[in-house]
Amino acid sequence: MPTPIWPHPCPGCRHTVSAYFSNSQRQATKDAGAIAGLNVIRIINEPTAAAIAYGLNYKGEKKNVVVFDIGGGTCDDSILTISKGTFKVRATAGDTHLGREDFDNRIVAHFAKEFKRK
Repeated sequence: MPTPIWPHPCPGCRHTVSAYFSNSQRQATKDAGAIAGLNVIRIINEPTAAAIAYGLNYKGEKKNVVVFDIGGGTCDDSILTISKGTFKVRATAGDTHLGREDFDNRIVAHFAKEFKRK
């Protein structure tokens, strides 16, 4: 076993990945964490992680949430139900052909135009 890169103990960490990652890619991510000296106990889809962050302080009634993660290379989506601090993933998907820098630039240009207009 190689010497861990991270010299401090890590009793358990969570790692986010794109929604389109296959099971073998998820396992490779866990293996890479182990090589780095991390104990990866959970792999979470990026849009699911965003929804969890969004709903951490949510104390209201049960609701369904759709999260779009449009990044520099993909578009990942998750549909979750948030209820009493519990997050249930209903569906998740990703598309490697949406996103990219040109998409980000168009979104920024659109909202800058809207901001100036208003």
